[in-house]
Amino acid sequence: MDIQKVGVIGAGQMGNGIAHVLALAGYQVTITDLNQAALDNARVVIDRNLARQVKGAKITADQKVDAMARISATLALPDLGAADLVIEAATEKEALKHSIFEALVPHLQPHTILTSNTSSISITRLASRTDRPEKFMGFHFMNPVPVMDLVELIRGIATDKATYDSCLTVVNTLGKTAASAEDFPAFIVNRILMPMINEAVYTLYEGVGSVESIDQSMRLGANHPMGPLELADFIGLDTCLAIMNVLHEGLADTKYRPCPLMTKYVEAGWLGRKTQRGFYDYRGPTPVPTR
Repeated sequence: MDIQKVGVIGAGQMGNGIAHVLALAGYQVTITDLNQAALDNARVVIDRNLARQVKGAKITADQKVDAMARISATLALPDLGAADLVIEAATEKEALKHSIFEALVPHLQPHTILTSNTSSISITRLASRTDRPEKFMGFHFMNPVPVMDLVELIRGIATDKATYDSCLTVVNTLGKTAASAEDFPAFIVNRILMPMINEAVYTLYEGVGSVESIDQSMRLGANHPMGPLELADFIGLDTCLAIMNVLHEGLADTKYRPCPLMTKYVEAGWLGRKTQRGFYDYRGPTPVPTR
């Protein structure tokens, strides 16, 4: 199918990044959110990030202007009904995603492909609550979207080949690389990454090392660009915990049990960079470990 118009649900960090790369690749993009302030902020962030790409000579000033002109915003979910492809990038809560799709489906065209940017939730289960499980799949971008090259494409049990091929074409048009994943909890990247982060939190919880020594060990000893606790703060501890819970519940294996310390941080509202405190305190000029 020739995809020209794309709807993006959610104007947060992932949603605005997805809109950014789609508009830059020539798609007409409509972003929706419940909050006008979030939509206004998304335009500011996209404009700033495009300006950074112009400064780095990755795109031209004209490409930036054209990309911004392709992006529109709306508070009305039904306005996405004209889209050829919809990418849901709302908070990682299954009940919320179900409610969004149920509200949107009556307004869609028969050919519209529905996708979710979920990092862990069952695509088959999400698809089953819509009127088009064969035209539904996982479209999982990595964060930050404009920088990261990988997109996980996840087929549910009913996803047809035409839907997969159409989404693969979009990924290729964006200049990114697709990894095909089966519909099992957390797919590929987070199935491997999140248990590593969780183990790092256990290492901190058990007093094996401090925040600084754990992150330093993985940066210098394993050549990781970021330490696992620094990365957890960047992702958001609430998201990390949600994915670990999906793994633990979906695979019924104790090796995926979320560390109690991660749960405690989330209960405290220390979610990482977005709340200014997590495994590091970001309120000063430089991040300071909190343990």
